[in-house]
Amino acid sequence: MPINAICLTRVDFFMFPHTRMRRNRRTDWSRRLVSENQLSVNDLIWPVFIQDGTNQKMDIPSMPGVQRLTIDHLIEAAKEAADLGIPALALFPATDPAKKSEGGEEAYNPENLVCRAVRALKEQNLNLGILCDVALDPYTSHGQDGLVKDGYVVNDESVEVLCQQSVVQAEAGCDIIAPSDMMDGRIGAIREALDEAGYQHVQIMAYAAKYASAFYGPFRDAVGSSSNLGTGDKRTYQMDPANTDEAMREVGLDISEGADMVMVKPGMPYLDIVRRVKAEFEVPTFAYQVSGEYAMISAAAQNGWLDRQKSMLESLLCFKRAGADGILTYFAKEVAELLQQK
Repeated sequence: MPINAICLTRVDFFMFPHTRMRRNRRTDWSRRLVSENQLSVNDLIWPVFIQDGTNQKMDIPSMPGVQRLTIDHLIEAAKEAADLGIPALALFPATDPAKKSEGGEEAYNPENLVCRAVRALKEQNLNLGILCDVALDPYTSHGQDGLVKDGYVVNDESVEVLCQQSVVQAEAGCDIIAPSDMMDGRIGAIREALDEAGYQHVQIMAYAAKYASAFYGPFRDAVGSSSNLGTGDKRTYQMDPANTDEAMREVGLDISEGADMVMVKPGMPYLDIVRRVKAEFEVPTFAYQVSGEYAMISAAAQNGWLDRQKSMLESLLCFKRAGADGILTYFAKEVAELLQQK
């Protein structure tokens, strides 16, 4: 055999027909064997909307299949989540409009809806973490995440209130404080406030790269802040969707200030940000599959345009592929049930 017939270059050897990429895809067992990423119930955080009252479940029209729950039904949902192995719930309140104010004082009322819900959940002794959002938009009459002075959302004064909100949530038993407000310096201030109050073990998951996105609309319906915000927007504190390097600066600052975990929000439109954050900082990194993403998949499935199970599972696997350690998703319970069946 001529010498040049056996001295193949590396490029030549790995070309067709020597290499057939479909060989590894031919059977189910082989596809499972070489799979690079796996989705498990341990990757899921279930966001749940809560409301005052008893024995009530209120459908959210813009989020088909999602409901606001009173605390008694929240406890039932939490027990289901724990039985399925979901690690944590994230609580979001629909505050009584009569309790909203310019200064959002209800946010740091120890008897507010969130604090009562957390205490009720902790009484159940479930193997389940409780994550609480820290921001003022569910509590302000103007729908902004911070205090407003002369038409502008002020930073430092807002951070002082967010610290108070964080401490009352920790006192109630919250495991993870999750500041979503995007005020400068709030992670360091909240960490200091928690430590001074004796809550050194309470974790902080920073909404470190939260964008001023159009995908939040159904969420604002769910917590009742859409009408309060009106035609306003949050572009002076949430990030510009055009920017990526800025996100790295935001994440780096939050880590330096004491964040235990960081989050990118929204999710699928920002998978490039998830990838950069995980690669550059190598810290626990989460993504929020937000209400608009959920609504799009759900609505398309209702119309027969998408297979609901396949599309939701694929979307969550994409987060894992991008580098996310976990995902906040309204599909959490449904997906956990499917994974348990498999």
